Amino acid sequence: MLGIEILDASLVVSLILAFFGGVISFLSPCVLPVALPYLAYMGGVSVTDMQETTAARRRAFISAVFFVLGLSTVFLLLGAAASEIGRQILFYQHYFAIFAGVIVIVFGLHFIGIFRLRFLDREVRVDVGDKGGSSFGAYLLGLAFAFGWTPCLGPILGGILTIAAKEAEITKGVSLLAVYAAGLGLPFLLLAIFLPRLNRLMSWMKRHLQTVERVSGCFLLVIGVLLLTGQFTAISNWLLSAFPFLQNIG
Repeated sequence: MLGIEILDASLVVSLILAFFGGVISFLSPCVLPVALPYLAYMGGVSVTDMQETTAARRRAFISAVFFVLGLSTVFLLLGAAASEIGRQILFYQHYFAIFAGVIVIVFGLHFIGIFRLRFLDREVRVDVGDKGGSSFGAYLLGLAFAFGWTPCLGPILGGILTIAAKEAEITKGVSLLAVYAAGLGLPFLLLAIFLPRLNRLMSWMKRHLQTVERVSGCFLLVIGVLLLTGQFTAISNWLLSAFPFLQNIG
């Protein structure tokens, strides 16, 4: 399709990991608790209005679309940059993968709670002023969100960027970060549409944020071990043989 081999042996697993990495990022302690207030602010409505009226949820959904476009813009640029860096150090890819695997494993141990890296517990928010209630304002908030929450999202986002650098092709790097952005952004859209039905689920998730953080740590450990041992290609080859239809995508 489009003359580009989007799927190869290593990219299949990478895309799957990127999507679930985005979902786990949404469920992280620095995103999930503020997701609903963010949606209400962007739509220029109250949380109560979103829970009670379809019109308010529609406004929040439209704003959420532009918010997701904003954060996707940043992640796509990061994906392209990571791939370019990977292309520049292509000769040292083997050593880079080992180093990256070790770093991602350290991030995973941090999330699991084996030890804490203080700088990963901080976040830097970008003030974009009073931009609530407009599509353009929601887009700016998406940009600010992607930049401002990077320290908090850093371990998971860093793992995905590491994979993008390993791919060393801009098309693949952008694809990976687009899928990551989809995993992070889709829950915002679903929350805006189905808020009343998701109240109980959101409350349950907030009570179990520590569990989510530990799951994130396990996710990072998997990525780190795969990078360290060079098993991405082996696992992807197994997927392609087990599910032949995947070879026809792309």
